[in-house]
Amino acid sequence: MKQFAAALILLAFGAPSAMAAEILIHDDKSQPESMTVARDGSVIAGSASSPFIYRVKKGASAADIFTDASGEGSGTFFFGQLAVGDTLWACQLTPVAGTTPMQRHTVLRGFDIATAKEKLRWPLPGDNTTCNDMSVGPDKALYISDTGNAKIYRLAPGATAAELWMDNRLLNGIDGLTFLDGTLYINSVIFNKLYRIPVDASGKPGAPVDIWMDAPLRGLDGMRAAGGKLFVANGGSGNVVSLTINGDIAHVAVIKDGLKTPTGVEPAGDTLWFTERGTGKIMSVPMPK
Repeated sequence: MKQFAAALILLAFGAPSAMAAEILIHDDKSQPESMTVARDGSVIAGSASSPFIYRVKKGASAADIFTDASGEGSGTFFFGQLAVGDTLWACQLTPVAGTTPMQRHTVLRGFDIATAKEKLRWPLPGDNTTCNDMSVGPDKALYISDTGNAKIYRLAPGATAAELWMDNRLLNGIDGLTFLDGTLYINSVIFNKLYRIPVDASGKPGAPVDIWMDAPLRGLDGMRAAGGKLFVANGGSGNVVSLTINGDIAHVAVIKDGLKTPTGVEPAGDTLWFTERGTGKIMSVPMPK
């Protein structure tokens, strides 16, 4: 679909992966919120302003519509995206008509990356939910954040429905979550906080541990781990950073600054990808050493 082509602004997408790239997805209003990189090298992004998930295949300079959810209800859009093996996990949000303030019903959807066919659909429990992001744990389960309800759900391998794993007031505003060296870290987009979640031998979570960051960050959003570091997109600060954790302290190093609402981040090999939601772009830089 040519009208949904991605304009490659800086360098050819087929260039060596460690080179910087800048891709406009559809237009500057497309708001790519979260992104992921599939094992075939495709870059996949969900739109927070439309019912589409976009995909730029490796070596291509135009984006396909991977998923069209326009039939799911007026105002449907997407947050979290995570490619795991041959499956794309996505958070789909649909406003509930006639509600003031606005409520949303959200669904975790799993798609076959090769065919885009739906493999699993699980609605988050409740009248007003916010499926935001997800991460795979050492137990191979999928952990899903519900931002407005301060909850984490766990989808066990092979299960068709997730179960409530953690419900804690300190999770209010939970957005990004990821595992670093087997330990779960979460952030709050509302309170600009970073927490470590201790887990006992039975797999039960304990009270969140506050991690002090040595530089202020605002609007903590998408978060992934690689090479012993956390990578975070901070919409309020306009930057993408790495966090080096030492005990209960996180050292902040700015990787890219001056961005307009970065919300998603994804390390992939020798490349660090991130979204700039405010301009409709996906960008990449060589992975910091």
